[in-house]
Amino acid sequence: MRRLAAGFTLLLLAACATPPPPQPVQPKLPLPPPPPLGEPADLVGLSGPQLQALFGKPSFTRKEAGAEMWRYDKGSCRTFFFLYPGTAANEVRHVETVPRGRDMAADANCLALLRGTPTSPAGAPSS
Repeated sequence: MRRLAAGFTLLLLAACATPPPPQPVQPKLPLPPPPPLGEPADLVGLSGPQLQALFGKPSFTRKEAGAEMWRYDKGSCRTFFFLYPGTAANEVRHVETVPRGRDMAADANCLALLRGTPTSPAGAPSS
């Protein structure tokens, strides 16, 4: 009887030591692709006052942890300027538009609309 009790105890201990079966892994949704690389060279590096001198007061601003986002609305176009601490003040480090561009996150037509310059049908500013 003792052997039976000892064997049963060992079986109980072995059952407790067995790890639980792994939980089924939930499939993760794929991340959207990152925006295309490239920034409008004439806008990156501008300070807040320089940006306002070009485009006026933004439609919307948001500050968070030292960074700022300025949004300008023009027609069906939304332009977002992301300003981060620079050498003397916050400066533009990234520009995006909605609708988004093909080769970069900022659409040339949208930026031309914001600047008040006409564009050609191909999307490049007309000369």
